[in-house]
Amino acid sequence: MKILLVFATLVAAACGEQLFVGDQVLRITASNEEQIALLRVLGEQADLQVDFWLDPTSPGHPADLRVPFPSLQAVKIFLESNSISYSIMIEDVQELVDEEKRAMMKSRRIERSTRTFDFASYHTIDEIYDWMDMLVDDHPSLVSKIQIGQSYEKRPLYVLKFSTGGSNRPAIWLDTGIHSREWITQATGVWTANKIAEEYGRDPSITAILDSMDIFFEIVTNPDGYAFTHSSNRMWRKTRSINAGSHCVGVDPNRNWDAGFGGAGSSSNPCSETYRGPYPHSESEVKAIVDFIRGHGNVKSVISIHSYSQMLLFPYGYKRAPAPDHQELNELAKKAVNDLAAVYGTKYTYGSIVDTIYLADGTTIDWAYDNGVKYSFTFELRDTGHYGFLLPSTQIIPTATETWPALLDIMTHVLEHPY
Repeated sequence: MKILLVFATLVAAACGEQLFVGDQVLRITASNEEQIALLRVLGEQADLQVDFWLDPTSPGHPADLRVPFPSLQAVKIFLESNSISYSIMIEDVQELVDEEKRAMMKSRRIERSTRTFDFASYHTIDEIYDWMDMLVDDHPSLVSKIQIGQSYEKRPLYVLKFSTGGSNRPAIWLDTGIHSREWITQATGVWTANKIAEEYGRDPSITAILDSMDIFFEIVTNPDGYAFTHSSNRMWRKTRSINAGSHCVGVDPNRNWDAGFGGAGSSSNPCSETYRGPYPHSESEVKAIVDFIRGHGNVKSVISIHSYSQMLLFPYGYKRAPAPDHQELNELAKKAVNDLAAVYGTKYTYGSIVDTIYLADGTTIDWAYDNGVKYSFTFELRDTGHYGFLLPSTQIIPTATETWPALLDIMTHVLEHPY
């Protein structure tokens, strides 16, 4: 098996796939604002090619940094010389990537021989799109597939619509995978969409919701990025649009919304992982959702699902002033994280984006809230950094299972509190 894997790694390299052999993820804890500033400077050093998985936010809050093998010595010397403490979270990133590939290959063999879909496995975009068609075929009176636009590379932007009839009913919008490397989100999205379809008529909560409201669910919100994480670079976060005047590709689609756009909580540098883009809604993947929500006119909740950190967040991210509905959103988040923790004991923190993590402008939920969608939430799924974006597939079903009661809490509240 070891020889096979070495061969697979060589093939990957020959195919132009980025490798992470010897790359480490360091957990860094700054003790003061000066050290936070030093970490930000470190992140801007183009020659080091470091990648913050969790950004440095405030003293005492950990930041996670993937460091390419050739830069390890320089980065560790920098941290030590500035008395910034760190520990090694992931010893070799490529080992986790290889393990993930092994698990996917094994699952694919079983799926082909049994002709079933394995919810406990990660899947490619084509496999997810094929599965969507199967879900529609299995539940034709409840589920339909609509296309709301095209990605930069002309892939269809598909949304699953769950509806029991009626026209322009109040609606809930769900999306996963806007950051393409957050694979646990697309996998949780698939499981959740299946759960919605299977539980209608069985579970009283989801039945009541769908008897009065529609649910729209975009599972692969950044299809170009997601395809790229499978073909070329597992750690790709952004879209794949070309940036004029730069060799760096892509925009952070969760900094591209017209909500505090262009502030300090995003970057103007096209090479940054938080590059906001040239103007609001420049990314077709973002504009398609904006046009859909505006065109619908009756969307009452937007729930955007990310990883990782185990958090449930609500507006605002781009300003420190509390949202007018802060207290209600905070109480609802508290209930949701308590019900999530009751499943397996997974602890989530909750609060506004700016109070819980950092200043972030141009985010999905801030735009939704500013455009009249009161119940706007972001989940940050498992874990807290042990695996980061490379969460083993054995955790897909537990993650999705524990998130389900929290989603039901929010959706039920939306149903019971019309506005």
